[in-house]
Formats: sequence, structure tokens, C-alpha cells
Amino acid sequence: MNMENSMCASSGARPGWDQIDWLRHERRVRGLQARIVKATREGRWGKVQALQRLLTHSFSGKALAVKRVTDNKGKKTSGVDGEIWTTPESKYQAIGTLRRRGYQPLPLRRVHIPKSNGKTRPLGIPAMRDRAMQALHLLALEPVAETTADHDSYGFRPARSTADAIAQCFVLLSSRRSPKWVFEGDIRGCFDRISHEWMLTHIPTDTEVLGKWLRSGYVENRTLFPTTEGTPQGGIISPTAANMTLDGLQKLLDERFPAKWDSLEKKPINPKVHLVRYADDFIITGDSRELLECEVRPLVERFLIERGLELSSEKTRVTHITEGFDFLGHNLRQLSGRLLVSPSKKNVKAFLEKVRVIVRSSGSENQELLIRKLNPVILGWANYHRYTMASRTFAKVDAAIWQALWRWAKRRHPMKSSDWVTKKYWHTLGRQSWVFAADTGERTSEGKPVLMTLARASAVRIQRHRKIKKEANPFDPSWDGYFEERALLKRYGAELLERFGWLYRKAQSVVKPGPAQAGL
Repeated sequence: MNMENSMCASSGARPGWDQIDWLRHERRVRGLQARIVKATREGRWGKVQALQRLLTHSFSGKALAVKRVTDNKGKKTSGVDGEIWTTPESKYQAIGTLRRRGYQPLPLRRVHIPKSNGKTRPLGIPAMRDRAMQALHLLALEPVAETTADHDSYGFRPARSTADAIAQCFVLLSSRRSPKWVFEGDIRGCFDRISHEWMLTHIPTDTEVLGKWLRSGYVENRTLFPTTEGTPQGGIISPTAANMTLDGLQKLLDERFPAKWDSLEKKPINPKVHLVRYADDFIITGDSRELLECEVRPLVERFLIERGLELSSEKTRVTHITEGFDFLGHNLRQLSGRLLVSPSKKNVKAFLEKVRVIVRSSGSENQELLIRKLNPVILGWANYHRYTMASRTFAKVDAAIWQALWRWAKRRHPMKSSDWVTKKYWHTLGRQSWVFAADTGERTSEGKPVLMTLARASAVRIQRHRKIKKEANPFDPSWDGYFEERALLKRYGAELLERFGWLYRKAQSVVKPGPAQAGL
């Protein structure tokens, strides 16, 4: 009888999904993860391996893994076996199936999703059990990955985002003494080409299980294909494995290009070589084109070759900061000694095309349904860029969306006048005119109609992003207060946090939580 069954039996309750004490199990897993972080920092890899095994064999870890794959967006998407876990009974039974002995993953179900350049990206969908097994082993691997990661790597890591990567670019390139040249790197088919041998040798996880995932193959058009290289896009553990494969480049650059003191000239020599990476997209700064092309690029290429990777010749280039470059949907350019960060033209074009497709395909739908489709798209894009100099771009985008909606409204009523169309679809609300809004059919207490309005990008407030500290580790208990403060900042904003943050910090100093219990 396992721990959870014994607990339920002793209390008289029937064991089941609804009886699981999630807070208790989360604390246990967090405690083990904190111990893994400590052992990793001390270089005690035998201890790390023992703690990882303890976590992956625990009921707490297995239950949280099943909870993750049954609560996320892909919970209704099946693998090749067509199985999904939707009922409490199937979820609870799934916990007992996560066993290492005799485990053999099923092939992935291959689908293709379009990319912005017109090509497609292959996506492998694992079966539910395989997803849960990956989520379980990720619980044990992620604390190691976060402890050993490059500090300026921001992609597919907890508590980090593209906003942090762009903020670090601003730190590196915004001052008068900043480097003027940028190496824009892009890895060709990163996920599909990573060497299996390198990952099995260097990634500190259960290599037997990892090898089975890597060699599980995929099914496309009812045909089974083997996988001899790469980590499948779509696997829960794949982003972390890819990140760990690329980690180490920052340390290599720091060792090869340190700041030195020129004893003859009696001044420091600083090549200004710095890395900022988000997944497989990265930039490297330098004080000259020759340095980046003749020294940095060969070093990066050798680093990648060891891992079975290579740079993309189409997207890799060296650019002067005054010419500007695109990174993560943003354009960074120095003008008159000032660094400007704004949405890139390519990103704006792709966004507007997405909006126009939604509008064109909604010819016979009512206005309310069209607004419901557009609002999350507009707000999602505007919130992504709200930390940059995007005010003018937001205004231009709103104008372009207005034009698309005007054409949509005129097509619906070709025999009506412009005044009639305006009165039907646009309203004046307070001091704001030309508001695209639909009557929902509901009424306020005063008897006035309740209108659903279209979101405007220009209504999203531009704000400064507070970049995460490089060494912050969400699995290290000593950083808990820092991440709690960041959560408050995100929820309530910088102004309220500055005014009342002292009250929160005082409460934290008076009442400190006890240490997490890690016994399983």
C-alpha cells in the first residue's frame, strides 16, 4: 500500500483524485527540489541523482505530473493511442501507471504548424502517459537546469520572459560606451538536430528513460518513422533539454574574451562580448565587426558542432547598432546616441494580417462575436509590446484595424449610407467617439444597454519592465521573498508596491514560514 492509500485508509476516506491534498504534495516536491539545488551547487552529483530518483518514484511527484498534463491547454489532445484522462477516476488511476520498470513510450503523433516565413514546424504529440512521465522527470531535472543555466538565457525558463531578454539588451546597448556591433545568431532546426549522444552524456537525468523518449519515433500518415537525432517539439521536457544543450556558451565567451588591462597603453581592453539568448535565438555584442566575424563566430560554430548543430546562414548576420536589428518581435536601433526599442515591422505586419484574416472570415457573423474574437488577439499583442516605445505603433495599428472594420461593415450593407453604417456599429462613450461596440442585449439598472467594446492597442499603458535578477532561482528557498515581491509587482503595479511594499516586507520579517518538509 502506497503512502496516499495508507493516508486515506487511516482517515476512513476512499482514495481518489478529489481527496488528494495538493498543498501537502507541492510542499514535499518543493522541499526535494530545494535539496537538489543545494546538491547541484556543491557538485555532489551522486546526491543529485539519488534525490532525483526519490522524487520521480514518489506519489507526490507522480500526482503533480498527472495534474499538470490534465490541467493544461493540451489536456484534450490525444497521442497515437487516442487516450485522454478526463474523469477523476482515470486521473487517479494514471498516477499508478507512472512506473520506470517496463516503461516503453509510444511513438509521437506528428502534425505540422505554420511558421511566419511560410514554412511549417513539425510538432510531435506524445501520448498522455508519456506526457505525464516527462512532466514527472522534469520536476527532478528543472532544479538542476536552473542552477547551472547561463544567466542571460531567458527562453523556456520559469519566471523569465522575452521582456527580460529585451531589458538585458537595453542594459548592454543603451549607454554611450556600449558595443556598437551585434552578432545575430539563429540555429538551424535546433530541436530537430541536437545530438542524442551529447544529451545522453551531459544531461543529468535518468538516461535510460531519456534515451527511450529520444528514440521513440513518430507516426505520420500512418507510417512509423525512426528518430536518430533531435528532441521532439511538443514534449514537455524538450525545451529544458534543449536549453541545457545550449548552456555553457556564455561561460565560454566570458573565458575567451575577458576584460584585460593593457600595461603598455595603461588602459583596460574590453572586447564588450556579451550574450543574450532566448531558446535558440541569440545575440552577441562586440566592439568591432572583425571581432564578431573572425573570432566569435568560429567559437560559436565549434560549440554548436559538438552538439550536432549549426548556424542558419539565412538569419545569422553582423549588424551595426545604428542600422538596427530585430530580436523576439522587437526592433532595437540606436538613433542620435539613443537606443530605441519598438515593435518590429515584420511583427506588426504579421499581427495586422492575423486581424484582417479574422475580420474577412467573419462576414456573416454578428458584431459581438467578431469583437470576442478580436479582443484577445489585440490585447495579447499590445501587452507583449507594452514595455517598449510602442505608443506610435499602437496608434497606427488601431487606425489599420479601424479601416479593416470599416470595409467589413460596408460590405455587409452595400446599399446603406456611411452615416447609417456609422450609427449602427460605432458609438460615442463618454469623451471617446468612434467606439466599435455591440449591444449585448442586456440592460443596466438604469435601463441603458450594455455594450461590448473592441479593445484598442493604444489603451494599453506603456510601462517599464523590471528585469529579473540574473542569479534568481525559483527552486532555491532563499529567493522565495524575491519572487513573491515580483508577483505582487505584476499584480498590483510598481506604484502601489513602492507605497505599501514596506508593510509587506515588515510582515515577512515578523512571520517567516517554516522550512519545507521533504520527507517522502
